[in-house]
Amino acid sequence: MTQHDIAKRLNVARSTVVNFLREARELGIVDIRVDGNSLSSSNLAAQLKDAFGLEDVYIARKLANSGDGAEEESLRQLGRIGATAMRDLLKPGDKLGIAWGVPVQTIGDHLTYNPIEDVRVYQMIGSINTDLIPASEKCTVDIATKLGAQCFTLHAPALASTPDIADILTAEPTIAAQMDALRHLDLVVASIGSVADTTPMAVAKMLTLKELGAARRAGAAGILCCRFINADGERMEASPNDRVIAAEPEAIRRAKRRLLIVDGEDRLDATLAAIRGGYVTHLCVGETLASMLVAKGATKSSAAQSGSEQPEPPGDSMARLSGRPERKRKQTAH
Repeated sequence: MTQHDIAKRLNVARSTVVNFLREARELGIVDIRVDGNSLSSSNLAAQLKDAFGLEDVYIARKLANSGDGAEEESLRQLGRIGATAMRDLLKPGDKLGIAWGVPVQTIGDHLTYNPIEDVRVYQMIGSINTDLIPASEKCTVDIATKLGAQCFTLHAPALASTPDIADILTAEPTIAAQMDALRHLDLVVASIGSVADTTPMAVAKMLTLKELGAARRAGAAGILCCRFINADGERMEASPNDRVIAAEPEAIRRAKRRLLIVDGEDRLDATLAAIRGGYVTHLCVGETLASMLVAKGATKSSAAQSGSEQPEPPGDSMARLSGRPERKRKQTAH
């Protein structure tokens, strides 16, 4: 963390931080030295920001110890950094949307009670009848409590029995108003699931392995708020998407700040899909996955550079235009 970052977090001038550090050093309270591992993580974060055009990246460093308890400690470290990232991004008066999953729950676990004025916290995914996944309702209540914030839960199941029931429920005035609030969020905190057979939704029997296999064959790359998205981050017409009651993909894109917290090598394709789809402005990620993402970004950059060196086709004026055309997004009915 730089002096500028510290000043921003404490809401003071950088010169104040410099004076504090000088005084602390003179008193022997602070020992200033270069930590090579921290520098490496900082460089990795900068590379990720540049590769994918993110506003900021927070990296949970890989632990030196890989023995018993290492996985749990890595998750705790991810949660601590995620809690710091969320507080950095949250402003008084914000509407905060909370998704679900273990990474999101670890943020609530590592937040300390420190109220922020006039913050409202919204549950982004309906309720579930399983303890195999930290539910959006629990994540939302825990985080709202730590922030001393108003809490708005979503009074519907995450997955309706049929598409018709999902339509009937979301047409109810109370639920419709709650869904509309999710289209006007300032900050979203979410994670992303893989499409492997071990993905939490399959483990919790919220979708079948048959549905999961069909979605993979159709090009699914990740699961965001219970919905399949493809490699470009677009919502897919795959079961059980039509039975889901949760924030729509376009509602997530509309949020001013979008924090994705994720770790695990199996989440590489899913994380790339979330970034490409515009669901991420800020990323909290484990060091190993961060390195894999940077490698993917470097590969994409090299391929683009190689393509730019091809000779221009004679008479093709369009070849001189720089940049990609804006991708048309599927319109979501509200």
